[in-house]
Amino acid sequence: MTSASEPGADGERRVASDAAGVVVLGVCAGWSLIAATVHDGRPEGVLLAVLAVAAGYAAGRIGGALLPVGLPFAGALAGIGLTVAVPHLAPGPQITTPLGHAGATAAVLTLSAAAACCAAWAAPVPATRIALRLLAAGTAVLAAALGSATGCVTCLAVLLCSLAAGHTRHRGAGLAVLAAVAALVTGLTWAVAARAVPGGFVAALEGRLTPHRVQLWQDAWHLLRGDIVMGVGPGRFGELSATSAQSLLSDGKPHSAPLQQAAEQGTVGLALLAAAFGWMLFALWRGPRPTPVVLTAGSALTALAAIAAIGNALSFTAVSVGAGLLAGTATARPLTDEPPRHAPGTRPRGAGRAPAR
Repeated sequence: MTSASEPGADGERRVASDAAGVVVLGVCAGWSLIAATVHDGRPEGVLLAVLAVAAGYAAGRIGGALLPVGLPFAGALAGIGLTVAVPHLAPGPQITTPLGHAGATAAVLTLSAAAACCAAWAAPVPATRIALRLLAAGTAVLAAALGSATGCVTCLAVLLCSLAAGHTRHRGAGLAVLAAVAALVTGLTWAVAARAVPGGFVAALEGRLTPHRVQLWQDAWHLLRGDIVMGVGPGRFGELSATSAQSLLSDGKPHSAPLQQAAEQGTVGLALLAAAFGWMLFALWRGPRPTPVVLTAGSALTALAAIAAIGNALSFTAVSVGAGLLAGTATARPLTDEPPRHAPGTRPRGAGRAPAR
């Protein structure tokens, strides 16, 4: 819903992006049920992830309108606190660090850094903006202290992208670049799974991610070839993957969100996962927030997509909620006017136009 004071054109754009989100998330849930029915799968994990994203997005839209600085600041602190209080970000006893731990830690801290940067762009006081950016930098230090090199790199990347976004003229071009980065990382993962890359590259990747994970990717590729349209059914990768069955510490997942979606729900499920990511970028593009806020959130979601392409981050509910919360906050219309944030030498959107009568 839009407020009565919201411009008509802007309101129509927001309605379109909201409607697209409802359709995409609804179809994601519906397709998981269909695939599970056909192949006797277990769709609960997918349904929980869809619910988590939707709940986080709704909370972000409401809280971002009421507290454009306070909500993302609180979200950043919550993410940092969760990482410190629950180091493994996984329920139950752990004999050793699970494969998904590093990815979940990196994802939560990346979202926390982005939330702090979004709060900084919305803050009207310069000292507050500096403090919030120092908090974002602190997440990178925390990631390094926890041994998450990926998290350190992605947190710094989000911070740098946020600072550069203050000098960006066109949000659409920036979001297109971010989408291309996500597609490139996903494409490389698929190329490794399909053994379509040189052996030296695979060996280097195995040295960084372990041969076990690469073998899981290749199992996912083979399972997809068995049923390209519908996959083998949600939640069934663990019982059908030879590599997973031979591992004593396996969690039954291929540790790559696109490959898991493709193996368990076919190319249709993969297309829906891509559509969910595209919808978030579309909502950011059509949203009313300043461009720096939009590109900061977009860079974090792109980093999350890259982490999820090579890890198990999206299997953690906290990550799904955090992604939805960040996207909702960055697309909310604050009830109070925000200080203008635009590139030097340019005018804000709508400047110079006659007021609507």
